[in-house]
Amino acid sequence: MQPDTRYAKSGDLHIAYQVFGAGSVDLVLVPGFISNVEESWENPSAARWLERLGRFARVIAFDKRGTGLSDRVGTVPSLDERMDDARAVMDAAQSERAVLLGISEGGSLAAIFAASHPDRCSSLILYGAFAKFSGWYPTEEKLAAFYRYVEEKWGTGESVWKYAPSMADDAGFKKIWARHERVGATPAAAKALMRMNQEIDISDVLSAIRVPTLVIHRTGDIAVGIDDGRFLAQHIPHARLAEFAGADHLPYIGENADDIADEIQEFVTGSRPDAEPDRVLATVLLTDIVDSTKQASDLGDRRWRALLERHDDVVRQEITRLRGREVKSLGDGVLATFDGPARAVRCAAAILQATHSLGLQVRCGLHTGEIELKGTDIAGIAVHIAARIAAQAQGGQVLVSSTVRDLVAGSGLRFVDEGARSLKGLSDEVRVFSVAD
Repeated sequence: MQPDTRYAKSGDLHIAYQVFGAGSVDLVLVPGFISNVEESWENPSAARWLERLGRFARVIAFDKRGTGLSDRVGTVPSLDERMDDARAVMDAAQSERAVLLGISEGGSLAAIFAASHPDRCSSLILYGAFAKFSGWYPTEEKLAAFYRYVEEKWGTGESVWKYAPSMADDAGFKKIWARHERVGATPAAAKALMRMNQEIDISDVLSAIRVPTLVIHRTGDIAVGIDDGRFLAQHIPHARLAEFAGADHLPYIGENADDIADEIQEFVTGSRPDAEPDRVLATVLLTDIVDSTKQASDLGDRRWRALLERHDDVVRQEITRLRGREVKSLGDGVLATFDGPARAVRCAAAILQATHSLGLQVRCGLHTGEIELKGTDIAGIAVHIAARIAAQAQGGQVLVSSTVRDLVAGSGLRFVDEGARSLKGLSDEVRVFSVAD
């Protein structure tokens, strides 16, 4: 569930913030270039990572002035003013002392806060951060390219290649990132913020940081190179450097996103989490648009992309409403999991109804069984069975395995026996049932 958004007063401005999690330690999340505290929860990968932090800490997240849901400003804010915002948010959240987690550009603010207010900062974590602006944009040519991007393409998500290169070919994530740009800052605000960022150089401040510090950086980070993380660790007294593989700049993207969260937890609490099971019981839902290739050909690329985006929106809306987890987009369908089979069946039925209003014929397949957790992805025989069942369904039909039918007994859902089916790759036949209207 998304936490409530509140406002802290910093001078004459209102700073949007949220508080979530049940840990005994306060963790102030200082965001990067732009943010939106509510939009983060609509991004499945970001939401999952935030929930992970909330398992061991009381997390305080906020939007810096000029970004997200916080007040816009007429002049470019200084780091001092942003420090006032962080302090105001802590006061409003009744946090006397906290761990500061500064991400990317937010690391500069977090570092200065730690040096200036050790009475309010118990320890410091810097992820993907830099001491000098040149670590982010090392040449005038690259900076000029950024300003051109803002002027011509802001809100399209094209910058995903720089911040989450592993997701550059994922159309669904690119759409999420496009919205992140739009709700994080207007083009004018983005350019104004970058003009302020050009002045960042906290090199001389680093030696004044006296709180325990952890620097985390990915070795292949495209946006901010590993040398910048190493510089921070070398110049902050007694700082510890934790290097992780990967090119993604966003901490919640990549196969080792959980490992990074584990590193943060160990630093904050003194211990890593108990090993999470790599196999769990879940209901797997696969959806597929019938005759998608023909429809794409009939409509043309632009109209088909627009229709597909509307399809993705309504599917994600129903998955979220019924507390499922979207695993990944399949191009013309989606893979999702549920911890309750009845909600999974109801979600599939709702997806059919919602997509029918768009003029699309969608089919769904569901099976309940053990799945293997592979980072943010899943695998295992249960996934294959759900996929095979979905392939057997007709347009506008939800097919489920007998396992699902048996587990939802007493739920009020009605089914029609469709008989035993031979499914590719399985030696035994599987009895399937369609969901009755």
